[in-house]
Amino acid sequence: MKKHQNPHGFLLGVDVGSSKTHALITDTSGKALGLGIAGCGNYEVVGLEGFKYAIQTAAQNACKQASVHYQDVLGMGLGIAGYDWPSQDKLMIETIEALGVGCPYHYVNDVELGLIAGSSSGWGIAVDAGAGNNVRGKDQTGKIGRITGNSVYSGEIGGGGEMVWLAQVGVTHAWTQRGPKTALTQALISFAEVNSEFELIQGLATRQIHLPPTLAETVFQIANEGDQLAQEIINTSARELALNVNAVIKQLGFEGHTFDLVLIGSIFQSGDIYLNPFSEIVHSFAPNARLVQLSTPPVAGSILLAAQTAGIHPNTIKETLVDSISDLSLTDE
Repeated sequence: MKKHQNPHGFLLGVDVGSSKTHALITDTSGKALGLGIAGCGNYEVVGLEGFKYAIQTAAQNACKQASVHYQDVLGMGLGIAGYDWPSQDKLMIETIEALGVGCPYHYVNDVELGLIAGSSSGWGIAVDAGAGNNVRGKDQTGKIGRITGNSVYSGEIGGGGEMVWLAQVGVTHAWTQRGPKTALTQALISFAEVNSEFELIQGLATRQIHLPPTLAETVFQIANEGDQLAQEIINTSARELALNVNAVIKQLGFEGHTFDLVLIGSIFQSGDIYLNPFSEIVHSFAPNARLVQLSTPPVAGSILLAAQTAGIHPNTIKETLVDSISDLSLTDE
């Protein structure tokens, strides 16, 4: 390939997600030059080989589009879904270094990319409600606040997956007559392509039927049609996620502060039915929290992380990065 000429080198950022993986190449001014897209890279979902494949595919495609060689990359930043604990560091390092880029790099949980890209001050809290849910925060001194990111196993609810889990509980309770009848039952029967409520419950109980997080869209649709249980599920999900946020607010001592709360993920695009109960709980605890919808792709945060790793102050390239990234297609996000 024709090598891109730039005496100052380039920056590589990777956003490893549970639905898509994005890699971005920019020059040292922050101008976006190449984008690579791969599938889910969360190793808890696709395994170690799937994790490696997603990073390698996205990074190679970004470099190919930008006509940039790995040896010209000065710094790399990565946000990685599924990276939550120090015990995972060895696996992260082995996978990243298998790329063979050979430059300084820094990696964080993928939710932190939203905070880096979306906060006006460089600190605050980011909350992700997509396929799952997570909350990460940082104060002015660099102190980190967080939840486990371990979904219902740790009692953390808020994303699409947890919402669908609540729907599964609801239709099960409807079948046992513990709870009310709900239009969600027929919706899940149709999705699973079974013939009866009994077959649905049997399939769920024996784990022959698996419900993807994308069915959260169906929960919203049925709630908007007036189904009481679906409305309760959304309200519960929003309030539970807000309580996760409040826990991180408490960890960082933000209760009386003005700070950015960056909202990431498709669930936050659902409108007032979710945002109203969510913001009510947050503002009852931290009245000065500024809710900010992330307006740039999270992979922008990985470039700002790469810049910092390469000794470039992120603020000097952020405006150029945000302006230029819109020229690259992220419609498959």
